[in-house]
Amino acid sequence: MNLKKARQALLLAILIVVGARTAAAQGSSSPTGKANGGLDWYEAFEGSTDSSGQVMKLTSSATYHLGERFSLGAGIPVYFNRSTSTNGLTTSDGIGDVFVTLGASWKGSAVNYGTSLIGSAPTGDSAKGLSTGHATYDWNNRFDHSFNVLTPFIDAGVGNSIPDTRFFHRPFTSFGYLAHFEGGTDVDLSHSLTLTLSAYDIAPWGTQTIFSRAVAKGAVGSGAQHGRVFETNHQTTGSASIDQDNGFTAGLSFSPKPYLDFDMGYTRSVKFAYNTFSWGVGVNLSKLLSGKKSIK
Repeated sequence: MNLKKARQALLLAILIVVGARTAAAQGSSSPTGKANGGLDWYEAFEGSTDSSGQVMKLTSSATYHLGERFSLGAGIPVYFNRSTSTNGLTTSDGIGDVFVTLGASWKGSAVNYGTSLIGSAPTGDSAKGLSTGHATYDWNNRFDHSFNVLTPFIDAGVGNSIPDTRFFHRPFTSFGYLAHFEGGTDVDLSHSLTLTLSAYDIAPWGTQTIFSRAVAKGAVGSGAQHGRVFETNHQTTGSASIDQDNGFTAGLSFSPKPYLDFDMGYTRSVKFAYNTFSWGVGVNLSKLLSGKKSIK
């Protein structure tokens, strides 16, 4: 390949992966009232490690902000999953579900409010645990207010699939109606370092189906203590108890530059008696290329 073709290939790769991590990253919580005007392109590589293996994804998306209040976005994740079992290491890579987002936020003297609606199309492979095989949605609402270095927040939402967060990429995906809640506080340790402490609850109802990212279709895993059906079967259908969950999270976010973000965190699932360590790296290419700073 000559230099010209190499440059063309590099440019094409950048155009494909360049994106903006919206509320997207499929459910991550972000403070309200801090949107940029115009188009955001952001690239996020995130992952979680637990006893089942690793869930990693590269999320590429773009978000258009209509002023500081409304936004419209779209994107797609690409998964790079690794699971461990009695049969050794298993890989499960591929494209996830294409998603679109609608968002809005309002800043108030007493409380800030943000809302986002995310819809996904079943473009991923459910046999690999990258999709439910159904169209899914999630409507999330966030309330927060800053008191000096503390910003207490409450997130509440409804949907038909459990959303991942910045600090918790589950070893499974689900399909079934549910409500989800998270409450806690962000602690501003400096101008670029933030500590997040929170507790969460997943409250499903009706029939639920779990698609494991750790056990391949047709295989049988081991474990399943504390109701962890995702460790033994690829697909499990049952009552709301199979994916009902609650726990707590502690995470650190570091943004040394307006265009550069780092995340790392720990989540403890009380229901599943499960520990997860997560990390993330993000680059906002629109800020990097334009040199513009975010609006605070």
